[in-house]
Amino acid sequence: MPINILETADRILDAKANRTPVDTLIRPEDGPTVADAFRVQEEVIRRQVAAGDSVAGFKLGNIAKAMQAKFGVDEPDYGYLLASQFYPENLPRSEGEFIEPYIELEPAFVFKRDVGGTNVTVADIIAATDFVVPALEIIDSRVRDWNIGIFDTLADSGSSAGIILGGQPRTLNEVNLSDTQGFITFDGEVVAEGNTSAIYGSPISALVWLCHRIAEYGITLKAGQLILPGSCLAAARMVPGTRITGRFEGWGEVSFDYTAAG
Repeated sequence: MPINILETADRILDAKANRTPVDTLIRPEDGPTVADAFRVQEEVIRRQVAAGDSVAGFKLGNIAKAMQAKFGVDEPDYGYLLASQFYPENLPRSEGEFIEPYIELEPAFVFKRDVGGTNVTVADIIAATDFVVPALEIIDSRVRDWNIGIFDTLADSGSSAGIILGGQPRTLNEVNLSDTQGFITFDGEVVAEGNTSAIYGSPISALVWLCHRIAEYGITLKAGQLILPGSCLAAARMVPGTRITGRFEGWGEVSFDYTAAG
């Protein structure tokens, strides 16, 4: 039988509110499609916006092979980012806010004009980009033990949970996004590293892929919103009681303290 869009949205919102994961979100035997899963996500976002939140950006996830291998998802996911998910750098976040979070490092984009459609090119993304900024993304599945497939993570907004931005914006001619090394450290110790080239060859190319993919839903990437192209490294499981830092070599870094629940 087809998946129940409204009931599945209810379960995601309940898991978010109670920080209690579901055992199963979307069953393969129900014959779901990617479009079904994205409709669930749109319903969840619609309800959150109706409750007072607002859309502040869009994300692409699992575009790097390291991320697909990490969570056993064999194609990218994508989803909306909400204003409530943006946290200040250098201020603490508590494990009590999440279920089973991981941390990723990404070069985040802000556009100066809308861009979208099936004919978007690399040149279009370059022309539309206002600046890029180092970003840490917290991902946190609402499915127990991250036992997910592509339908689950699409319905769950790409497992997004939080974004922390660094204060070092750069124009594209000031960075080399096709070859920049990135690191995540816990208390100064490197726990994950990778290169921006792992993001579909370049995060600019990844955003071309995203524009083409979401065009079928009539979605364009909006000027002024934050766009995440995907992580350059395999996500690291967050450990309470540590200072988490993401750093791009020759560019900048962003940090916060991840505290144990009080």
